[in-house]
Amino acid sequence: MPHSLAIYWNRAADCANKLISENLMALVARISIAAIFFLSGRTKVSGWLTLKDSTYILFQEEYRLPLIPPDLAAHLAAYAEHLFPLLLVLGLFTRAAALALLGMTAVIEIFVYPDAWPTHLSWAGLLLLLVARGGGVWSLDRRLGLR
Repeated sequence: MPHSLAIYWNRAADCANKLISENLMALVARISIAAIFFLSGRTKVSGWLTLKDSTYILFQEEYRLPLIPPDLAAHLAAYAEHLFPLLLVLGLFTRAAALALLGMTAVIEIFVYPDAWPTHLSWAGLLLLLVARGGGVWSLDRRLGLR
């Protein structure tokens, strides 16, 4: 790269670093991955948290997890898909919530939809950022002094 072009490239990179802070990336990661899981959770329930009959059927016939009865798995998944995204949006216990959803992602990838690895890898990328770096300055974790 010619020297003058490198100077302009470095200036553009410096500008991008100032505009796109780690805190902004954490906020976007928290909200985007929370939306994915929360909207999935909403498909499993009616009203506030009443599981639909179709959710039980889904866990009996399509999801079939080893070692966990389908009824229990349906409840755990639906509740987790509501609780952990809420925690992420608030930025409360961010690392723990992200780790829990990363575990869910691994279970989904390994036992339910192994061919959907590109999607699951994109989820894991957002969740790993949050596990490693936390929720950023715009989080309740930071306000409460939690790490």
